[in-house]
Amino acid sequence: MQRLYDLLLYLALPFALLRLLWRSRRLPAYRERWGERLGYYEGSDLGAAIWVHAVSVGEVQAAQPVIRHLLERYPGLGVMVTTTTPTGSARLRALFEDRVRHVYVPYDIRSAVARFLDAVRPRLVLVMETEVWPNMLRACEGRAIPVVLANARLSRRSAKGYARLGGFARQTFRRFTVIAAQAQADATRFLELGAPPERVQVTGSIKFDLHLPASLREQAEVMRRLWGAGRPVWVAASTHEGEEEQLLAVHRRVCAEVPDALLVLVPRHPERFERVAALVAREGLTLVRRSAHRPCPAQTSVFLGDTMGELQVFLAAADIAFIGGSLVKVGGHNLLEAAAVGVPAIIGPHSFNFAAITRLMVEEGAAAQVADAAGLTRRLCAWLTDAAERARIGENALRVMAENRGALPRLLALVDGLLGSELDSQPRPKPTAQSAG
Repeated sequence: MQRLYDLLLYLALPFALLRLLWRSRRLPAYRERWGERLGYYEGSDLGAAIWVHAVSVGEVQAAQPVIRHLLERYPGLGVMVTTTTPTGSARLRALFEDRVRHVYVPYDIRSAVARFLDAVRPRLVLVMETEVWPNMLRACEGRAIPVVLANARLSRRSAKGYARLGGFARQTFRRFTVIAAQAQADATRFLELGAPPERVQVTGSIKFDLHLPASLREQAEVMRRLWGAGRPVWVAASTHEGEEEQLLAVHRRVCAEVPDALLVLVPRHPERFERVAALVAREGLTLVRRSAHRPCPAQTSVFLGDTMGELQVFLAAADIAFIGGSLVKVGGHNLLEAAAVGVPAIIGPHSFNFAAITRLMVEEGAAAQVADAAGLTRRLCAWLTDAAERARIGENALRVMAENRGALPRLLALVDGLLGSELDSQPRPKPTAQSAG
């Protein structure tokens, strides 16, 4: 199976590069720094004792408190953060500027992984949430580098996919030094796939330990004035292809009952901003773009959030949040960003990416889940016309957030223990070519 995996990676490489070129049509940054994806680097020394991998914007946001802790507690070690997407890279730079080093993570080709590890020389690896790369894990094991799967989650669907790989999957999951699972259901799936029981811990989701900037309330008040202080506002956050059409139809039906309602539409991927703006225009709805930095006249129906890093402000300023990626089979996104600011959230039927969190929030009366666009319309109309109900749901959300905090210190204690053991150990000899591959 290992040889087949390597062969498939080599065969897929041209298509992976073509996909970058295709995506660069809408986001030119995908055309840049291809060498990094193959393990080739130029310029300054990349050496860093700690390597954190966060796929894109969501994982960078979740990893933010972990990275801050590492920078403050181990200022001389150096932190390397890898992402897969340019948007993740941009968010990382916005949060940390030049305090951390960044390159794109290499494709999981043995030679590329070896070049990366030779350049960075990490003593500890933290992989956020769901990234499982067999050759990376194999190479780290050969170099005696501990790898932590942090804030780990594994959906039932993903687990079934891994299970089809049989012994190859079992061998891969055994190579993690620690798997810090978000919930017991996630931990059980990792164990069923072959992870050793002594290496799997349930630490909870660090997303409950969300850190909000002190200026958020003030920023939200400014945003609300921009939209129109007295208007009912709902945010559709992190929407995907095939979802915006449904949401615009929902908004038309909502406006039939709540005529002055405003939809704040925030696509997940910035390369889709122009396409979504064109869609709103084709639907004949009046549009103001956030990038224009101008107020919404009373006749504005849709406000397009076409900037980066402002979603939390939009949520804090809104009356209701709809969580995107859930009317289509993407699996949904994080409800807790809305819950953290006491805004009632609605999620569609496809919530498998955050199944445990969604179930908890719905059971505690802290969010609502709907079966389809018609259900979303009914829920929006009910909540937009009932401030007391919105307040009740929002208070429940804040309570659930408070009751479930604590995963972050548990994860940090685990990381500190591993990192302390690594730093106390004797320096290892330079790895041989055999151990690198």
